[in-house]
Amino acid sequence: MTGINRVMLLGNLTRDPQVKQTPSGQTVCDLGLAVTERYRNKEGESVETTCFADIVTWGRQAEACGQFLAKGRPVFVEGRLQLDRWQTEQGENRQRLRVRADRVHFLGRPREAAATDAAPAAEAETAMPF
Repeated sequence: MTGINRVMLLGNLTRDPQVKQTPSGQTVCDLGLAVTERYRNKEGESVETTCFADIVTWGRQAEACGQFLAKGRPVFVEGRLQLDRWQTEQGENRQRLRVRADRVHFLGRPREAAATDAAPAAEAETAMPF
């Protein structure tokens, strides 16, 4: 029986995208994502838990992420789980589970629009009324 490996996450970036080039010329981008869940427990208290996920994306999607995303930006990620395994220089086996993104949907306001909209608002606040 074949399985289904699909992941959909909605959250905020925990750091700026880290874009790199592989020796073969492929663009790769690493993202950190925080996904927060809010609910009420049996006692009626509000509880908030946050899950942190490592995301990797490749090619043109990686280039776009590096160009338009920044820490704190909300994104919707569609992809699949990927298990990376390697061996350290000391011979220890390591592994890491992360999401290989097929699509990263940019949500909220773009970095450039937020910067250009903030300047007139700041000027309006400092203007002296006559």
